[in-house]
Amino acid sequence: MTQHRAVISGTGLYTPRESISNEELVAAFNSWVDIFNEDNAEAIAEGREQPKTHSSAEFIEKASGIRSRFVLDKAGILDPHRMTPSIPERADSELSVMAEIGVEAAKEALHMAGIDGSDLDAVIVAASNMQRAYPAMAVEVQDALGAKGFAFDMNVACSSATFGIQQARDAIRSGSARRVLMVNPEICTGHLNFRDRDSHFIFGDVATAVVIEAGETATSEGCFEIIDSRLQTLFSNNIRNNFGFLNRTDESGIGAVDKLFVQEGRKVFKEVCPAVAEQICQQLADLQISPEQLSRLWLHQANRNMNDLIARRVLGRDPSETESPTILDTYANTSSAGSIIAFHLNRNDLSTGDLGVLCSFGAGYSIGSVVLRAL
Repeated sequence: MTQHRAVISGTGLYTPRESISNEELVAAFNSWVDIFNEDNAEAIAEGREQPKTHSSAEFIEKASGIRSRFVLDKAGILDPHRMTPSIPERADSELSVMAEIGVEAAKEALHMAGIDGSDLDAVIVAASNMQRAYPAMAVEVQDALGAKGFAFDMNVACSSATFGIQQARDAIRSGSARRVLMVNPEICTGHLNFRDRDSHFIFGDVATAVVIEAGETATSEGCFEIIDSRLQTLFSNNIRNNFGFLNRTDESGIGAVDKLFVQEGRKVFKEVCPAVAEQICQQLADLQISPEQLSRLWLHQANRNMNDLIARRVLGRDPSETESPTILDTYANTSSAGSIIAFHLNRNDLSTGDLGVLCSFGAGYSIGSVVLRAL
């Protein structure tokens, strides 16, 4: 059976209009802390409740490298009496919020690829959270773009995009599709606990899109051939979100903090970084590619310190900002979309034949690494 060569022919990025700086986020958080401590003063004095402590912009930047984040709704997050985005439900006849931002990113990716929605054979929506169980957001995006073929949703948390790229590549290589759109609408602020000092600053909202198609049909400039992709999962509870349809069957758990994003950050750092570096190094060795041949590492944008450590282990030295670009200072952690944003914004300077690795990692644990060659 003939295997078709798969290439990335277009990428797209949707950025919300509103953003929140560390200083704004900290001011809202500290206001809530003061309200909480005042309301619970008696319990705190008696030792039945622990007092909450203030956060700071300096702490956030040192811990993560994040300075600001884009969000769909700023006012709801910064209201110390609410501290969650306000995103009204829409009628079933309207385009859903996830589909809407996914379509916006998709339009740019399709334009870059030089194709229309009707040229697509498949649509994959790969994200860390889905706003409903069914019908799939991917089918909604497919309909909005006038695409043909099939569509489905998939969730591998922060690794959803790289896992989605492999699914698209496999479909193209097997001949079941010629052109696949892979979309990552990430409304991360919807599952973030803005009252948790250790994580309230982590996430932002965004959507990305990638067109993957058979090499023989791709006509756009600046394509990247998918040389290889590798996926790995290792079970861990250190990043978890227990929100789901069974929550209503046990009223005692409704609204509990474990129904939002929860992580053991230090354990994640210690366990994930070596595993990611080892996977990339082994993948390169199997492909007989030396680290010196890499021009770029587009890593998952979760934490600047994590990325620096991974890049250092892969390259054997400290990476330059060009070699391992960072976008989380302005976008924060956008889950599966982060590495795609880094790729989208930091690839046009590469020359034909240059090699890079697109890599994401997160809950599961899950790790996906994709080796790309500029055409």
